[in-house]
Amino acid sequence: MCLPVGASISLLVMFFFFDSMQAIFAGCTAIIASIALAFLLLPMCQYFMRPCTNGAYNSYPISRFCGRFSAPELVSFGLSVTIVFIWTLTGHWLLMDALGMGLCVAFIALVRLPSLKVSTLLLTGLLLYDVFWVFFSSYIFNSNVMVRVATRTANNPMRALARQFNIDNNAINEAPKLSLPGKLVFPSMKTSGQYSMLGLGDIVMPGLLLCFVLRFDAHKKLQLKNSDAGIPGPVGSLEKVRYFHCALIGYFLGLLSATVSSEFFKAAQPALLYLVPFTLLPLLLMAYIKGDLRRMWTGFPDGLLSSATVSPVKLIDV
Repeated sequence: MCLPVGASISLLVMFFFFDSMQAIFAGCTAIIASIALAFLLLPMCQYFMRPCTNGAYNSYPISRFCGRFSAPELVSFGLSVTIVFIWTLTGHWLLMDALGMGLCVAFIALVRLPSLKVSTLLLTGLLLYDVFWVFFSSYIFNSNVMVRVATRTANNPMRALARQFNIDNNAINEAPKLSLPGKLVFPSMKTSGQYSMLGLGDIVMPGLLLCFVLRFDAHKKLQLKNSDAGIPGPVGSLEKVRYFHCALIGYFLGLLSATVSSEFFKAAQPALLYLVPFTLLPLLLMAYIKGDLRRMWTGFPDGLLSSATVSPVKLIDV
């Protein structure tokens, strides 16, 4: 329950002290988003630069503190910094969504859930967190804390830098306020100037569950290939259905339900209220029917898949 409690504290800090700390929030967001977007762009840069280097990348020393970086890493970081710079000048929602997607991909790639038990506890705790701050926070703080924090805009740090260094530039002086990329926004097709929002946590947390079941599917496939594993082969049509497909379809239905509910009630909805039941409950039922619930609940026997199925990226266990 540490994550929901920590998220609640962070939410309250941004709710009460946003005006006095908005420059810090905007600066930290820009730095973290630059690194995350560089991580997202790196495979693309490696793919397009491979014909020029025959797959061999030289590393270049930047400084004694930063170490050495390959050419694709430098290009991806340069592109990410450029995108962040343009975003600070324009505040365009597409660029903000690109930064948000970079944050999601980096988090999902680096964090790993070890078992279905941890996944269930984490998602249940975050479900309670989401429901409380969306539905009940207004009774305590006289305002919907979640919506207020998600919709607040920060003063553009480019303006502060321009005033600090006496830079007279129209593009910088007219830079808009920034909506921080803690969410994905989509323009409304009905009303001009209005946006629908989806918090990054509503993508990342179910995404971690999908990554876990994808790894379990790969683990089970390896076990089925091993004649000494003692696991029976597929005996019915249900065995052909992967846990990943079940969870992915559940996520789609949960997201659809959240969207329909938001349109019906004309109010913000906690997306995890719909995403968690639609992804977790069918998964638990399917694992029980297929006889895999105990193994999924406790995690893999050795805690890891074989080295052939694990990415070389350093992972963080939750």
